[in-house]
Amino acid sequence: MKTIALEYLNKETKAAPLAVFRILFGLLMVVSLIRFWYYGWIEKLYLLPKFHFHYFGFDWVTVPDKWTYLLFIICGLSAFLFAIGYKYRLFILTFFLSFTYIELMDKTTYLNHYYFVSLVSFILIWLPAQVHFSVDAWRDKSIRSEYIAQWHIGALQLMMAIVYIYAGLAKLNADWMEEALPLSIWLRDKGHLPLIGQLLDERWLHYLFSWGGALYDLSIVFFLMWPRTRVVAFIAVIFFHILTKILFPIGMFPYIMIVGTLLFFSDAFHTRVLQLFSKVGGIDYKAFCNEIRYNCKPRYKRFSLSVLTFFFVIQLLFPLRCYAYPGNLFWTEQGYRFSWRVMLMEKTGYANFKVVDAVSGKRFYVQNEDFLTAFQQKQMSTQADFIIEYAHYLGKHFASQGHQNLQIFVESYASLNGRKSQIYLDPDVDLLTLENNFGNRYFIKPLNEN
Repeated sequence: MKTIALEYLNKETKAAPLAVFRILFGLLMVVSLIRFWYYGWIEKLYLLPKFHFHYFGFDWVTVPDKWTYLLFIICGLSAFLFAIGYKYRLFILTFFLSFTYIELMDKTTYLNHYYFVSLVSFILIWLPAQVHFSVDAWRDKSIRSEYIAQWHIGALQLMMAIVYIYAGLAKLNADWMEEALPLSIWLRDKGHLPLIGQLLDERWLHYLFSWGGALYDLSIVFFLMWPRTRVVAFIAVIFFHILTKILFPIGMFPYIMIVGTLLFFSDAFHTRVLQLFSKVGGIDYKAFCNEIRYNCKPRYKRFSLSVLTFFFVIQLLFPLRCYAYPGNLFWTEQGYRFSWRVMLMEKTGYANFKVVDAVSGKRFYVQNEDFLTAFQQKQMSTQADFIIEYAHYLGKHFASQGHQNLQIFVESYASLNGRKSQIYLDPDVDLLTLENNFGNRYFIKPLNEN
């Protein structure tokens, strides 16, 4: 086993695939950030809300008010500069820190592909993506290399495999496989689409999409790895992601995944891509073809390998934490985030908060719209950790107004994948006595599966 690992670590490949990925990934990030700004989401999601929900352990991450625009500028500029390979180490690190900070500012905006971008940019910090077809390599011949270690590409391929396979395994649940839920709910709402609108109401199509989606996620990486099926698999990748882009508002995720799957193509393919880029940019690509292998210092190599090994152990284990909790995962959402469960549930609900003076018994109800945006209310009403954090915020707010002996209760109902609305949290539990941690949330009422 040790011999096989050493052979793999010493195996070399051309640096072209890593260079192509650096360029395309970076440019996609630039477009994504411009798009975010253009649609006014910086103001809507970060500047307008009076209160922001935090991830556990990241309460110190705050929205820097109007400086948020500068943060986005830094992030976008860093993406462009690492894409062209200018001071790559500095700007991939700057991009990772700024992008991740943006995502940590408000838990309400959590999306799987934002998490994926942070993880990929973290991996890129440890890879020599600047040694080929970059400004750095053009300016410094000492780092200019045509070959790199195979594991530099393998690290990104492994990240892609984890996303796809875990997403496929997550689809192997009763709602998805037996009832075609929640796809059947969403597809019926797309009847207005031209040409395919009426077809989307067909029950057989709902099952085709559900089963086909699970099969796609579980198998696509293996078909991409095999040269004989790679082209057909890539066509399937394009079809799958463009179709999901048409049907669902999932932003840049389809394009990011399409670019990621290019990593499985041959060195020759990526070399041709870089030759095309060279012609467009008027660059002499032959200058980068020196038949030299990039060799970093042994100490840095050991350190980067150790960091990425630990990183991937976490990525393999962290999505499995949900099995440590009782109850229906989609109902409790304990261990749901950061586990590549993509578009697996339709959950709606509402939460009505009651503030009580424990001594006098006086009470009043909270108007959530006084504190939260409509988007925040929607997210908060069906997620227990949101409800707890919001209740503590309300407690501090009303205490500052002179209210004493505070207790806060919630009357909450939720509906999962078309089921009838049910009580979500125990209405008799004082939310101010609860804390957001990784413990089991016993106060979540069991889901009636009927």
